Amino acid sequence: PEMHAWLTMYSSWLPDFFLDCHASDGADYQYVITNVMETFGNMDPKLTRWQEKEYLPWVQAHMDASGHLMFPYVSFRRWHDPRSGLRSGVAPPRLSQGYTAIQNRPGLLIETHMLKPHKDRTEATYALIDLSAQYLNKSADKLKLMNRIADETTAGASFRDRPFPISWKRDDSDSIMVEFKGVEYDIVESELTGGKWHQYHPDRPVTYELPWFNRSVPEEMVDLPEAYIIPPQWSDVIYRLAVHGVEIEYIREDESIWVEQYRFENPRWGRSPYEGRSMMNNVEYQAFRDTLIFAKGSAVIDLNQRTARVIANILEPKADDSYVRWGFFNAIFEQKEYSETYVMEGMAREMLENDPGLKAEFEKKKADDPDFTKSQWGMLNWFYSKSPWWDEKKNLYPVGKIIERQDVDALLFE
Repeated sequence: PEMHAWLTMYSSWLPDFFLDCHASDGADYQYVITNVMETFGNMDPKLTRWQEKEYLPWVQAHMDASGHLMFPYVSFRRWHDPRSGLRSGVAPPRLSQGYTAIQNRPGLLIETHMLKPHKDRTEATYALIDLSAQYLNKSADKLKLMNRIADETTAGASFRDRPFPISWKRDDSDSIMVEFKGVEYDIVESELTGGKWHQYHPDRPVTYELPWFNRSVPEEMVDLPEAYIIPPQWSDVIYRLAVHGVEIEYIREDESIWVEQYRFENPRWGRSPYEGRSMMNNVEYQAFRDTLIFAKGSAVIDLNQRTARVIANILEPKADDSYVRWGFFNAIFEQKEYSETYVMEGMAREMLENDPGLKAEFEKKKADDPDFTKSQWGMLNWFYSKSPWWDEKKNLYPVGKIIERQDVDALLFE
């Protein structure tokens, strides 16, 4: 409830700039404070350039002048080992700066080092917030204009005309060299655990010249529709879209609509909960198009709105933080109806006798999957899946993608 209230506040207020104050540990180094913004490609290009070329250099220079050591937030190519090189990349929307990026708003994540004195951390955080306020006071009109243009661009038809990246990966083929103010450290073998023990020496500062891998490239791209349509029974998903500031329309009668849908294959989940949910970690599907009936009250999510990036990140299953990955659609993967083995033993024989193609498919399945023949129930359930009584909605993503603009207009303005 608290997060829903916070998101409702954020999407209603929609601040032009966002700061998120954190503390972290990781390896030890000289910097009291680090920061990160989304400058890696997943944001409106003009806002990306403003962050990278204007705001960040200004606050960095003034932090340096005030004696507060600050560096971009990085991870290390080998955990705890700065000499292995530095990494940065696109944040998923579950993280604050990743979320504000898909809302077309700059977000600054501040991380102070928990091992540094509390006084130094507090003063550095205060200085960065104060400097940010000074800069934003001077450039408020420009930032507001860029935010508005980013919203208009995202809502435009040209935004949907090109493939949209829904997940990213770091490109480790290239890097830039940077100076990194670290401390000397030793890596010793622990007599307790046998693992590598990094022993840092904060009283022995040293400046390293390190490769920084800070380039990201799209890992998954999708063609955006003109709209998504969600059956009314998925009310929790529809409600949460509204909480994110998404505008929603509803159809007043049952409608036959030509849509693209996904049918999932080989779904797999993590072995343990994450944030209280069973996360799907393998998302594969086949896409198909058909004319389907959507019930009265189905939600139409038109992408001709400023939150198109948010919508795609929620409803495209392969997005890093899609609602499929977060388990909101887990019910579609459950087999609700079964057959008894004593029934299917006879029926399977009839199916093989009447369908030579099925017999060939059965033999291929046995050859390709050695474990298949180890389970009588599994083999007979396979035959059941080929029968007319199989649930055709199992593994079927209920969200449809409306491809044509005129189909959306017909639904919303008829």
